[in-house]
Amino acid sequence: MIRIGRLLGKYRIVKRLAEGGFARVYRAYDTVAAVPVAIKVPDAALLTKEALDDFRREVRISAKLDHPNILPVKDAGVIDGTFVVIYPLGEESLGDRMSRRMSVENIVSLAEQMIEAVAFAHRHRVMHCDIKPENFIMFSGNRIRLADFGIAKVAVRTLAASGSGTIGYIAPEQAMGKPSLRSDVFSLGLILYRMLSGALPEWPFEWPPPGYERVRKSVHRDVVSFLQRAMHIDSRKRYADASRMLTAFKRIKAKALRSRPARRPRQNGRGSSTADWRTIRQRQFLRRFRRQLETRYACHRCKAPIAEAMQSCPWCSTKIVKWRADSRLPNRCPRCKRGVKSDWRFCPWCYGGAISDATELRYDGNRYERRCKNKACAGGWLMPFMRYCPSCRRKTDRPWSFEGGTAKCPRCRWTVLPDFWDNCPWCARNLRRT
Repeated sequence: MIRIGRLLGKYRIVKRLAEGGFARVYRAYDTVAAVPVAIKVPDAALLTKEALDDFRREVRISAKLDHPNILPVKDAGVIDGTFVVIYPLGEESLGDRMSRRMSVENIVSLAEQMIEAVAFAHRHRVMHCDIKPENFIMFSGNRIRLADFGIAKVAVRTLAASGSGTIGYIAPEQAMGKPSLRSDVFSLGLILYRMLSGALPEWPFEWPPPGYERVRKSVHRDVVSFLQRAMHIDSRKRYADASRMLTAFKRIKAKALRSRPARRPRQNGRGSSTADWRTIRQRQFLRRFRRQLETRYACHRCKAPIAEAMQSCPWCSTKIVKWRADSRLPNRCPRCKRGVKSDWRFCPWCYGGAISDATELRYDGNRYERRCKNKACAGGWLMPFMRYCPSCRRKTDRPWSFEGGTAKCPRCRWTVLPDFWDNCPWCARNLRRT
């Protein structure tokens, strides 16, 4: 792990942005050009000759894919004994952007750029193999760029079988070790469907998936047919590649823009409903705390913003016994269904038992901020709002807090926001109780 503030050549490390299966991404500052950049650093413990060859391949693939919607490589090489890849720094990932409301016009614009990027790669016979929201980076001017060709495969007649990818967006045939250009089409279809419906279909994939009614009411039926073909389980019935998918999308683009849902009549004066002020309160909360609390999900009961680490909805007090939404982490706890990492022995959210077998799939991790106080613990590091150590199962004895928190829960002493929440999301105590 690189120390924050360290100088790598001309790049000063500012903060860690993300953690993947084989590398970490940092925000850094180019002291010569005076611009911020993103630096990808392979995990030193995993940096074998084969892994280093994979990163070099990623650089070569990205270098030859010169397109406005593909993230370019600014620099790559060994700096102070560390192999690094330098990229332009975006504003946020598509995964972060999807946690906020998007208009149909915005979704259509982003969708076209995303398909353009993958189509350009396919025309160069390059499969991405890990299409997911976190690998699309947002830039100013509503531009989006595809990143991370770390497990991309060059399509040749004989293709080595690979089950690599990210759970939730991987095509069925890719999970079986038979990826093709149609696999990227499937992953794109899932992302577009989630952008329109707010729901990510889970395996086994059946039509209509969750959120279908919302999609049907929001866009033209030709758009629905387009998504159905892109997401078809049988790869032979999908678009052959992203280029043909792009051609089909451009034919229905105008229809998608004409089919906007009807606006609700605005209520004036004292006629404002209870739902209106609650919506305003939730929007204010998201603007201030969405990123650091990672409230990118919605309560299945009241649809208010929640985080995966929460034990109950702070808005309606519904207890979250089993997690129903998707997760950034690759595995699921058998008990609470929340996301867990493959190197954890126990579930840090519910005290669950042994985690499923280790996986080689690539995934985004979260930040580690604290060490376990158990001296006999072999793991040591904790993520925010963990209730138990995932290595030794010891209960967290130090309350979690976050910047901007205004109060402590009387029961668990963790930081809460009584200006927004009615209940403590960590222990479910009613904050309105006197």
